Amino acid sequence: MNKYMVRVLSVICLFVLAGCIATDATEHLIVAESKIGLNEYQHRTVLKRYTGVDPRYTEWCAAFVNAVLEESNMTSLYDMEHVAPLMARSFLRWGKSVDMPSAGDIVIFPRDDSDWKGHVGFYLNTVEKNNKVYYSILGGNQNDKVSIALYSAKKALGIRRANKY
Repeated sequence: MNKYMVRVLSVICLFVLAGCIATDATEHLIVAESKIGLNEYQHRTVLKRYTGVDPRYTEWCAAFVNAVLEESNMTSLYDMEHVAPLMARSFLRWGKSVDMPSAGDIVIFPRDDSDWKGHVGFYLNTVEKNNKVYYSILGGNQNDKVSIALYSAKKALGIRRANKY
């Protein structure tokens, strides 16, 4: 079995474990998942071409989410002609707000103590660890690469779902 198939199967397993079934609402997760492992050092040119920004000099989590949405034929912040499509917190105006995340939703988090800095990625599932609740997020610029990482659920600034689902 090749590396790509292993990745696809791992995402499908995540959906099954989370009680979800891959549908049109989660096709973009397959696209995002296919990029896992790309990092800004070994794959700088690939990421620069994909996201439209130089990942060594630009915080690129929002650029990655926009690129995945575009590849998946979904509305990106560029399609919305948003004034700041490369800012994670700009996704607070994307899609519709929901209280409880589902696989494929976009989750926005703060970064540092800044009023404007943030992080954004795709929700996979909820994990409880040491009596704390975390969201498993698939995103770019997580330790300088595309990866899955845990973020505190209580710190989420917003959860957004595509309007068409």
